[in-house]
Amino acid sequence: MKLILDEHFSPEIARQLRRRRHDVIAAATQTELHGLSDAGLLAQATLEHRALMTENVADFAELHRAAIITGRRHYGLIFTSPRQFPRRTRAIGRLVRALDAFLDANRTDAALESQTWWLEPVIVTSRGRSHREVR
Repeated sequence: MKLILDEHFSPEIARQLRRRRHDVIAAATQTELHGLSDAGLLAQATLEHRALMTENVADFAELHRAAIITGRRHYGLIFTSPRQFPRRTRAIGRLVRALDAFLDANRTDAALESQTWWLEPVIVTSRGRSHREVR
């Protein structure tokens, strides 16, 4: 699965995921994505066969609903919250681990086609294994 990170995410997240061999770009570093409306960003993600990760749940959930009603597809919306994944620099690793596990489990471009997904944190055990965090 290819991914675009909405502008409010640090480009460092995309850099770390690319080092883990994932195709991830940050909207904040792509000149052609600056200033696009939410609908424009989703349209560009769809053109590139990319899922889109955002904290802007209200607006993108509405765009998802409109797409379903009109029969348009997209390559997935991954929702996060600053409560689960704080934007602080020292918290980036938590988001990178969760995305790495999610992207490893969802390799194809169409894995999340026309769906939404709430990203869950993962924890790493002392043996280096990761699993979803239980709340």
